Amino acid sequence: MKKHALLPIIALCMGAGSAAAQSAVVTEESITVTEVPTCDVKYTNSWRDGWFIQLGAGVNFPIAEGFKSDNIKVGAQYVGGFGRWFSPYLGFRFSGAYGNVAEPVGNGVMHYRSAGVYGDLMWDMCNSIGGVNLNRPVSVVPFVGVGGAYNYHFTGATGAENVTTGGHVRGNEWSVPVYAGLQLRFRLCRYVDFFLEGRATFAGDNYNNVCGGRPVDMAFQGTGGFTFNLGGKSFQTYDPCADQAYIADLNGQVNDLRAELAVTAAALAQAESQLPCPEVQVVENVVAPVQAAPLMSTVRFTINSAKVSPMEMVNIYNVAEYMKANPDAKVVITGYADKDTGTATYNQKLSEKRAQAVYDILVNNYGISADRLTKSAEGSTQQPYATNNWNRIVIFTQQ
Repeated sequence: MKKHALLPIIALCMGAGSAAAQSAVVTEESITVTEVPTCDVKYTNSWRDGWFIQLGAGVNFPIAEGFKSDNIKVGAQYVGGFGRWFSPYLGFRFSGAYGNVAEPVGNGVMHYRSAGVYGDLMWDMCNSIGGVNLNRPVSVVPFVGVGGAYNYHFTGATGAENVTTGGHVRGNEWSVPVYAGLQLRFRLCRYVDFFLEGRATFAGDNYNNVCGGRPVDMAFQGTGGFTFNLGGKSFQTYDPCADQAYIADLNGQVNDLRAELAVTAAALAQAESQLPCPEVQVVENVVAPVQAAPLMSTVRFTINSAKVSPMEMVNIYNVAEYMKANPDAKVVITGYADKDTGTATYNQKLSEKRAQAVYDILVNNYGISADRLTKSAEGSTQQPYATNNWNRIVIFTQQ
């Protein structure tokens, strides 16, 4: 094919997708080694991605011993297959075809049936030339492949010598055709494409069970159908140049650290020039006295209860330790109740019970002298906290 014949296809690809971005080189002069990656975007996908199924139908007309341009015979064929795009540029496909063939031979027309399986290598020309665009409305996909064909049920006239075996005309033929073709793919949505495909097939002279003057039998197939993209078309991308700003920032940090290191090295050299160092005076560590335990200010209670929970006992213990460490300290124990639950009279008695319970634990469990403790009860007339249920509490204060 001449060079100028490719121009319309290249224009189609370029018009339907933007060109790849030019790579930008970022360097840092003060970094001794700077490795700048190429800026081509990398595309990858897992083995689960990129699969597709194709279904279609079309026509098949052979060019063999009896071919005449004014006597072309066309047969119907049905195709189906599956494949996978393992990159935006290359893919493979396995397909099968079945159909009827009508071929002019001699003075009549020979009919036979043909079935085959094929394996293709597919190339997305538009993604390769015009830049990757998974949403491109039209794509051009050339392909080549090889397959196996089985032709059988030959009927009709023959004007050339049939292939014979042991004096008997063969009733079927096996062959290994090779082919090349071109597919136009039209995007309908993420999951479905419509395609039109043409291919030229080349096989041995016995493809149609007739041996004539040509050493190679040819056939042309035209097919249309639908491609179903399983899971849609998806590729993970990586652009090395997307990290260049970050790398440049890291290079700047490295340069700053090198400058600081140079200053430190100079200071170290100056210090070493003053050796030997003066004798270091050893100062004995003075152990600070242990601080008394802080005064824990509250003991919380559950609703309608004056029983101190094990969790709150630690607060009473801390108050006791504080008072032991500070023999002159005196503490007021004030009980409260939640005004949202119970009457004022009931809450007054409940707050007295709560203060008494804490008082008893300090005196009986921890040996705190009773004359250092004062009990008080406010009931629900005062609420130390805005959240009412927080007021089911005893608060410690110093006199």
